[in-house]
Amino acid sequence: MKSLDHLVRSAADCPDPIVAIAAANDIEVLKAVDLSLQKSLASFILFADEKKLTAMLTEHFPHLVSDNRLTIEHAASNEAAALGAVKAVSSGSAHVVMKGNLPTAVILKAVLNKEFGLRTGKVLSHVAAFEVPSFDKLFFVTDAAMNIAPDLKAKTEIIENTVQVARACGLEQPVVAPLAAVETINPAMQPTLDAASLVLMNQRGQIKNCVVDGPLALDNAISIEAAKQKGLTGITAGKADILLVPDIESGNILYKSLIYFAKAKVGAIIQGAKAPVVLTSRADSAESKVYSLALAILTAQNN
Repeated sequence: MKSLDHLVRSAADCPDPIVAIAAANDIEVLKAVDLSLQKSLASFILFADEKKLTAMLTEHFPHLVSDNRLTIEHAASNEAAALGAVKAVSSGSAHVVMKGNLPTAVILKAVLNKEFGLRTGKVLSHVAAFEVPSFDKLFFVTDAAMNIAPDLKAKTEIIENTVQVARACGLEQPVVAPLAAVETINPAMQPTLDAASLVLMNQRGQIKNCVVDGPLALDNAISIEAAKQKGLTGITAGKADILLVPDIESGNILYKSLIYFAKAKVGAIIQGAKAPVVLTSRADSAESKVYSLALAILTAQNN
């Protein structure tokens, strides 16, 4: 897929996806719900204080009050809303969990609940799909929000999570670039050592359904011309689909640089649970929330 709008159109073709939103009493979240319904993206179960949510819908989105694609489930607190949304997915009543107007820690606690949560034993990781101006394809950046300083084992699972998302978006054999400052293996630079190990693991079949090539600096990962100037002429040089960052600091900087400097569009999810989790922030636009929902729906359909 070459654009996030293409991703939305593909998600709209999925059979009857249902999204459970925890603490849906938020204007931007409801804007995203409204946009999603306009695009026939999904149906929604909204967990929140029923009286307050109904009043908000009546004032700001009166056309949604009688929409049969919306179901309101009363939740007296944020904790109850989070538990309700997660239970809806674990029971099969919904396919995707979305964070509304509540702290991230509250929704993640419910997701990780041992009794009815969405644990799989795998690492949870953040996967962002970026549409960057002047590039004719989507880039996947991981992990910019969950894992602070992942070791080799964690990076392996982060790649597996992201490959699953990329394949759900139509990339049968995505190219994964473990990013570093240089292309040579340097014992003083741990990201280069990890990259070399990940490449070998991929070649031996321990990391499947992708091609891992690295270590690579960002320019050589995404630019064929830059790679040629460095003498990198392999078939994957400059053709990365997935950018694996070394740690959360570099991931956060890359993520926000793409948005604020490059004016990129983004949709993002948490992968590694039994179902995708949409953890958008209050700073995200309704459009970005819709992109995240589309990414989650496609991933859920292909889990």
